[in-house]
Amino acid sequence: MPPARSTRKRTTTRVATSAAPKSERFAVRVTESQRHLLAEASRAKRTTVSQFVLDAATDAAEQVLADRTEFRLSPDQWSRFLEALDAPVLPLPRLRRLLESPTVLDEA
Repeated sequence: MPPARSTRKRTTTRVATSAAPKSERFAVRVTESQRHLLAEASRAKRTTVSQFVLDAATDAAEQVLADRTEFRLSPDQWSRFLEALDAPVLPLPRLRRLLESPTVLDEA
């Protein structure tokens, strides 16, 4: 019987929003053009530069970590994934020869 599809909910910790008290500082040096760009973007979002940068950095960090910890599949994709895992191994003689051949590290 194939294993059940994971129904685990995302468990990443969301960083506190601007309503929560903040006790840590984070400083970053930017060029003048970067500062202008960030100021313009924060005005467009009707927020402060600090909050804009914090939100963008937090979203980016969560995305990087999520890509390393979980992936989600539809029921059809999950079935195809399991079929691929359960499929017999294809013989790849050229790859086998390559992996079994001595390397420069073996000759040392």
